[in-house]
Amino acid sequence: MLTISAIKADVGSIGGHTRPSARMLEAARQELRRAAEGGLLTDYDVTHTGDDICLLMIHRRGTDDPAIHELAWNVFRAATKIAEAEGLYGAGQDLLKDAPSGNVRGAGPGAAELSFDPTLKERPVESFLVFTADKCGPGAFNFPLWAVFTSPMWCAGLMLPAMRPGFRFTVIDMEHAGADRIIELNTPEEHIELAMLLRDENRFGIKAIHSRKYPDQQVVAVSTDRLHTIAGEYKGKDDPVAVVRTQNIFPAPEEVVSPYFTAHYVAGDARGSHHMPLMPAPLNTAITGPYCLPVVSCMAYSVTKDGRLSEGVDIFGNQVWESTRVRAQQKADEIRRQGFVGAAMLPMQELEYSAFRKTLDELEARFRIVDKAAGVPAAAR
Repeated sequence: MLTISAIKADVGSIGGHTRPSARMLEAARQELRRAAEGGLLTDYDVTHTGDDICLLMIHRRGTDDPAIHELAWNVFRAATKIAEAEGLYGAGQDLLKDAPSGNVRGAGPGAAELSFDPTLKERPVESFLVFTADKCGPGAFNFPLWAVFTSPMWCAGLMLPAMRPGFRFTVIDMEHAGADRIIELNTPEEHIELAMLLRDENRFGIKAIHSRKYPDQQVVAVSTDRLHTIAGEYKGKDDPVAVVRTQNIFPAPEEVVSPYFTAHYVAGDARGSHHMPLMPAPLNTAITGPYCLPVVSCMAYSVTKDGRLSEGVDIFGNQVWESTRVRAQQKADEIRRQGFVGAAMLPMQELEYSAFRKTLDELEARFRIVDKAAGVPAAAR
């Protein structure tokens, strides 16, 4: 078995939430290089999207392996120390615990992992995409994944024999603290029920997708931890990562990325408190735009049967995405003209864990009950 582990965190960035420093990224590469030389990893890559560092690790130890998660934690700690020494903003921001208890899930970093048998005949070669998003939550992947894996309007491959039986979606209640609260829905039969859940991107998120024709074949893994559920207060947006296997018995890369042409509105942006369009951005893009639009990057890889990665291809680095980036900026401009009013900002429950809540609590204390009959406050009579 081979395992793809993509673990991602914000542990410091230059001048605000822009990007990690070159020294931080180099330290991460050195740590993973040592792990590969020692045999823990078969291969690796280090990238960043906005201010988040993503560690892509290929290994044979399965998902949720303590040694792999400890390695990721130690890499982020090393990068944090550099961020502190350089005086960078938010050093160690996503490290919400003193140390993980064998797993970084619930400790701050986002982790998307899946395992597969590289010898199975239905997958003669292995290709996959890694999506890394910044300034948004895990629900940002709900619409693209629902569209690709349920609708031939987005993915004509669903009409092929290998995909016609559909897929099994594992959906998680991201507001439920403690043990995972999940539901499994089969498509195409339950694609409407699935849509009913996924429309609430702040509560429900896709955790995994499996083939129904080949039930042991997992095609998608998404990080679904929400920082405010862990910390009990706002600690920045969750900045998720997703792994999607492609080709053959699964949708092709060009089908998987097609919904991102929409630049759909997601929860996130500045202080994690607004609705803004998701902009497909080249890998290693710093967050420097007005109101820091939510961004998503995508890298394509192939991996050999002995766990060696190819060089990566930056999917959203192609000029074909320029028109989408312009449209995203236009959509952002329109909704930002609405300022703080209505749909421009997140609903009250999503502001509960931020500093906005403190102001609201102070105002709540100043409300008083008015006696309708007398027309004056009851306390004044």
